[in-house]
Amino acid sequence: MSHIRGVILEGYSNAGKTSVLKALKLLQAQDESSERSIIVLSEHYSQVLNNVHGEFQRLNREEHLQLLRERVSMLRQLNEWANYLGPDASRGSRGLFFILERFHLNHRVAFPTISSHEIELLENEMLNLGAKCVLLTISPENVEQRIQSRTPHEWTNKTGEEIKKAADEFIHTQLELCNQSSISGIPTIEINTDNKDWIAYANKIMDLLR
Repeated sequence: MSHIRGVILEGYSNAGKTSVLKALKLLQAQDESSERSIIVLSEHYSQVLNNVHGEFQRLNREEHLQLLRERVSMLRQLNEWANYLGPDASRGSRGLFFILERFHLNHRVAFPTISSHEIELLENEMLNLGAKCVLLTISPENVEQRIQSRTPHEWTNKTGEEIKKAADEFIHTQLELCNQSSISGIPTIEINTDNKDWIAYANKIMDLLR
């Protein structure tokens, strides 16, 4: 028996993960029948590249796998506790809803040439914990505008060549995320966020989780 369900939000920077995450929290809170216990972890708790005291540090493959194992173990233990308490409870009183930002696809893209056996095991466990994955994307022709719109002051003095290079990196990484999602063990849907309709996207995701 499982008292748990949740969503993993994947996508490159500026694809809308944080905005969708906020909309999901809002919708879940407005549903009176939804779970009262919620775990929401931003990318800072599960991504490969992190800002540590002002300096960027990249985890190696084993370090990142261990980080993901710890997050999965936390969810597993909470679900086991709910199961231990017994089945006679509503989703609201005993259920657990989670949202994770950047997780298994972030790992797959960062380490694409190394055996995927360990990440497959973690994906299978997340699948058993009711996880679904949503990959947020931007149409290639809109990438330059989107990456500049979030922090326009940072792009004021950038050359056209620098902006194009950043857009090309976005498009390349997004394609890799799409490729990796097709072989992942966790069901994944792609949502294009060109229209920035965060509530509509969140509603679509909640429908997926029902």
